[in-house]
Amino acid sequence: MHRIRGVLLLLIALIMLAIPSPALAQNYSFQIPIQNVSVFVNSDGTISLDYVITFANEPNADPIDIVDIGMPNYSYELNTISATIDGVPVVRIADSEFVQPGVEIHLGSNEILPGQSGTLHVQVGVVRNALGAGSQEETEPYASLVFTPNWFDSSFARGQTKYTFSLILPPGMEPEQPRYFTPSSNWPGIDEPVSSYDDQNRVVYTWTADNADASTTYKFGASFPMALVPAEVVVATETPNTRTIPWDSFLPCICFAAIAALIVASGIFGAKAAEKRKLQYLPPKIAVEGHGIKRGLTAVEAAILMEQPLDKVMSMILFSVLKKGAATVVTRDPLKLEITRPLPETLQPYEVDFAKAFETEESAARRRDLQNVTVGLVKSISEKMKGFSRKETIDYYTAIMEKAWAQVTAADTPEVKSETYEQVMDWTMLDKEWSGRTQQTFGPQPVIVPTWWWRFDPAMRTGMSGAGGGMATTSLPSSSPSGGGLTLPKLPGSDFAASMVNGAKEFSTSVVGNLTSFTDTITNRTNPVPKTTYTRSGGSGGGGGRSCACACACAGCACACAGGGR
Repeated sequence: MHRIRGVLLLLIALIMLAIPSPALAQNYSFQIPIQNVSVFVNSDGTISLDYVITFANEPNADPIDIVDIGMPNYSYELNTISATIDGVPVVRIADSEFVQPGVEIHLGSNEILPGQSGTLHVQVGVVRNALGAGSQEETEPYASLVFTPNWFDSSFARGQTKYTFSLILPPGMEPEQPRYFTPSSNWPGIDEPVSSYDDQNRVVYTWTADNADASTTYKFGASFPMALVPAEVVVATETPNTRTIPWDSFLPCICFAAIAALIVASGIFGAKAAEKRKLQYLPPKIAVEGHGIKRGLTAVEAAILMEQPLDKVMSMILFSVLKKGAATVVTRDPLKLEITRPLPETLQPYEVDFAKAFETEESAARRRDLQNVTVGLVKSISEKMKGFSRKETIDYYTAIMEKAWAQVTAADTPEVKSETYEQVMDWTMLDKEWSGRTQQTFGPQPVIVPTWWWRFDPAMRTGMSGAGGGMATTSLPSSSPSGGGLTLPKLPGSDFAASMVNGAKEFSTSVVGNLTSFTDTITNRTNPVPKTTYTRSGGSGGGGGRSCACACACAGCACACAGGGR
């Protein structure tokens, strides 16, 4: 009897194994042609999520009946989550059995059948504990969010996806305040998002790619002033909300005169802010903190990184081009340069473009070419600074500038001082007080002008040749006006410094014209003000299989979740 019972049990087991289990028999296989993700950072420090996913079920696959959507963390409120499939509310939303943290969306009778498509729209109202401390800016601390959207297991999801990710930041920001982070390196779209405003005056960063996929983990992020959210909601920080103002205490004191003064002050402040914004040509992503110093930049590139005024940057390039023998100033008014052909091989790419810009005599066309030179410089710096700290790098080149000044002031003879200054002049020009410091450094003592000075001062070539007594001599190329040697004068230091500074000012005025107008054209290309053209994206979607999402409460941390099959 015991033996027969054992045989019967074995037969039953074999029969049960032969019967296909629904869990084992499921065959999910689908494409996601469209996925639109929006993440909202709310004023209370919570975030809200909006997923619109289009599913195209494969003809030989099983129906898509349940979709798992990963959550950033366990601090989501289930009762704030809603979903529709092709516009019809879903039958059930619950904590997921498979994706943790996550929820499962039951499609019920609206499941997506083989060979058909469907749209899943999931809205998550409240997720807490998603923000972290960002970088310490010059005037205030920043909060940040790094977010990896939901993805699906690659054994289920196939094909390419038209992918849109939008990050909507809290209201109340000035255009120059937000900072976006460069997406993860596997993002197939461009690093720089489209910046815009939505209908609630919130800054929106939007990244798009036509050749992404729904099974790859992408990472996006941004930072913003911490004062825009309650300080206590920012993870791992005790920074107080320093910009919270008890307005109620001022209300009894408000009168007509105060209101009028406020209106006038706001107008003045707004005008100054707008003017300042036009001069901020660096894109925000350069300000995102990396690690370490970017060495090997030229003085001009360091000036761009420091966001020095562009009239000074143009003067720095001019002096560098003259020092390298690539050009000669023919006349100062009107400004005309004679470009050396062929150009010296030692020129930087931006110096080559600078020289080419002066081959045209039409001032407006030349100004446009020089603006293009600057745009190219900004883009080049953006690439070079990836992964490096802007603050540490600026500190490094500021130290080089101070060392250059120290070398000049330590020189004990006019000859040594002149020689040293000629070698390090480009680095001294990084100083915001370069004009005054140049005149202070040289003072009344005599200075031998740089060996390339004849290229900068047309009067020297015609009036100083052959001068004797206390002169430094250099041999000029045969193409020079003198046709031979030229005796370089020894000037009082104050006269030389004034000639340097005034010459730079004359040049920048002739080339740049109105600095704000010149820079604003560049800013519109490299750091455009967000435009009020944003419309929240919609789409369609539906799906099955396991997925995940992740948010990190820090600037640049790693996100990791696991996907799988249902």
